[in-house]
Amino acid sequence: MTVGVVLLAAGGSSRLGQPKQLLRHQGTSLVRRAAEAAVAVGPVVVVLGARREDIAAELHGLTVRCVDNPDWARGQGSSLRVGLRALPPDVDGAVLMLCDQLRVDAAHLRALVATFERTHAPIIASAYAGTRGVPALFARALFPELDALPPTDGARKLIARDPSRVVEVPLPGGEEDVDTVQDLSRLT
Repeated sequence: MTVGVVLLAAGGSSRLGQPKQLLRHQGTSLVRRAAEAAVAVGPVVVVLGARREDIAAELHGLTVRCVDNPDWARGQGSSLRVGLRALPPDVDGAVLMLCDQLRVDAAHLRALVATFERTHAPIIASAYAGTRGVPALFARALFPELDALPPTDGARKLIARDPSRVVEVPLPGGEEDVDTVQDLSRLT
């Protein structure tokens, strides 16, 4: 099975006041950290929007395809759509991921893919803090549902829509992300 990755890196980080994609954790920008983990899984599409030149520069030398979402300010759903459409046509599924989840690494992404290959479930979601979320792997059959999401929605609503089609992979600490200035203190 071939699984692609859509890394959402288009947002303007309005709550933070600076592009979170460019913040550094353990010496590496968050977007590069996420992309390095993603390339261990399969073909990677990085969706860019705000500060696209600066963020694309962080990905230099990685085998990723950067695509621009001119409507990035409309919301995550618009970036999902752009990213899915840019994946190779032969992928059996796609992992959707963000760049600000500090606990996501290549091993977790590989666990999502292995669970998909073993169970053939339509959705393989990360489980943390009593919820299911991203990174999550969606089978190709669900691409039309992802494509139909409103621009303002992310994949979480699709994950919650029908729990019977979701298999979980634990991600301890998966809720830890970077949204506020206070969150920056963890990036040492």
